[in-house]
Amino acid sequence: MDLLEYQAKKLFEEVGIPILPSQPIHDPGELKRLNIPYPIVLKSQVRAGGRGKAGGVRFVENTIDAIAAAHSIFHLPIAGEYPDVILAEARYNARHELFLAIVLDYHLQRPVLLGASQGGMNVESLLETLRKVVVSDRFSPYLARKLAIEMGLEGELIESVSAIIEKMYGLFLAKDLDSIEINPLGVSENGELMALDGKISVNDTAIARHADILALAPPHSRYPWSVSDKTGRIAIISNCSGLMLSTWDRLVASGGKPAGWLLLEERLEPAEFQERLRDGLAHFQLLPNLKVIIVNIVSYPALLLEVARGIETYYAGYGKPPRSPENEERGTRVTRQERRALEPRSFVNPALPRVVFREIGDSASIEFGESLADVNPDRLESLEQAASRAIEIANA
Repeated sequence: MDLLEYQAKKLFEEVGIPILPSQPIHDPGELKRLNIPYPIVLKSQVRAGGRGKAGGVRFVENTIDAIAAAHSIFHLPIAGEYPDVILAEARYNARHELFLAIVLDYHLQRPVLLGASQGGMNVESLLETLRKVVVSDRFSPYLARKLAIEMGLEGELIESVSAIIEKMYGLFLAKDLDSIEINPLGVSENGELMALDGKISVNDTAIARHADILALAPPHSRYPWSVSDKTGRIAIISNCSGLMLSTWDRLVASGGKPAGWLLLEERLEPAEFQERLRDGLAHFQLLPNLKVIIVNIVSYPALLLEVARGIETYYAGYGKPPRSPENEERGTRVTRQERRALEPRSFVNPALPRVVFREIGDSASIEFGESLADVNPDRLESLEQAASRAIEIANA
């Protein structure tokens, strides 16, 4: 599960890794109430790399320019992914940029410390100066100092960078990470260090042990979904976090590769419930390798039927513009979320995924009938059966 930059930096702050004042922006209008002095940088929060070269990072000097830049970034797909949030962050004048990372090397079956004296977007310079130290036994401050010295650092930078590496490793262990990266780590004129960007990947099999990590995934309370792995082939829809986590664990334990999930709250009004379901399904369409959605709902039969009807409506109207009095009044002007959900060119994966329903108890007696003609789902009673079927479809 890959975290966005602003989510990674929240964890950085918790362990004392220095970060700049920042503010997540979910709508350009929020920039009118910005709590950070200008000039600032606006950064698209997507999991794909190369956002700087793609135009997803903009430097602005005032509110008017910031709002215009935010509109542009929100409507800019990067590797097929539109941001649901932008990070507004204070500007920082770095004299030099470093690269630091810790990765779990599956070949060596050991954590590896990585560092480069030339960080930033120039990949060639980064690779030329990249150094590594394998944690062959237990981690110690000595290993952090060893990496700093091999990077060619001198004087006080050895101590300060070593301290950052130690904090990164503590986070790496505490949260069961596959990788943690700071690129660049800015160095100011007076030797101050600042994490100017951050990436974190959490081990899929450990997510159930870290509810706080999982809670970071939804970019906004209105959109309670998460894409954790764009290479995954299976998405999950559920109505409680515990059930979603057990489904996730079952898929991983059986060799499946989850891509993302959507949580549906029963307390929502019917119209809002259906809107959330539709937007989540559209969000899943941004996953280029998605082949199947597993639906695991525990509640009264009517809720499962409501979910089934919502999926059927989405599949039947896939790629067609929404029809409602509100949309007819405003003509072709639709919201940013509707445009993303309905424009075929915004989809990385044009094929609709198969659907597997897990039906529990009385819900198994529901007669979906012709209402699911466009979906033609698999319907299974146990989680094990549903997970196995989803993996079978994903690997076909």
